[in-house]
Amino acid sequence: MAHGIPGLRGTDHIGVTVPDLDEAERFFVDVLGAESIYTLGTKRADDDWMHVHIGVDPRTIIREIRFYRLGNGTNFEVFKYEAADGQKPQPSNSDIGGHHVALYVDDMAAAIAYLRTHGIETMGDPTASKQAAEGQYWVYFRSPWGMQFELVSFPAGKAYEATAAVKLWHPSHPAE
Repeated sequence: MAHGIPGLRGTDHIGVTVPDLDEAERFFVDVLGAESIYTLGTKRADDDWMHVHIGVDPRTIIREIRFYRLGNGTNFEVFKYEAADGQKPQPSNSDIGGHHVALYVDDMAAAIAYLRTHGIETMGDPTASKQAAEGQYWVYFRSPWGMQFELVSFPAGKAYEATAAVKLWHPSHPAE
């Protein structure tokens, strides 16, 4: 019997809430190289729609949503909320709900140098993965609002691929 959601094809987008949409747009477009696609205006409800459908205080307002396409990967949906009950600090990776977005690059050194010329904080030096991920290098960096992103690179592949019947999806080889 088949398992999983029927008809599932993959990730459509990643939604991110930011404190400043213009700052986020400069980061996504000018630094990451995303393309701005379209914008949606204010969303508010006079009932419990926001709570039922999004899980936020029903008085919360979405001021604007901007959509971006990034390379050969997923889209980003970037929100500016006016949270009726205030906004909590960003979770750390070790917190429940902690997260990061990993971006594949062909040349790790060139990518890091590029980020640094744009004033983007990189978190340490690239780390060589071990075990099944041997062959991969990675380094975290932060957006201007503190969200963690990661650069990953494994141009010669990862160790697990030598014997894997199924490989993880790779942005450089999207059809495989």
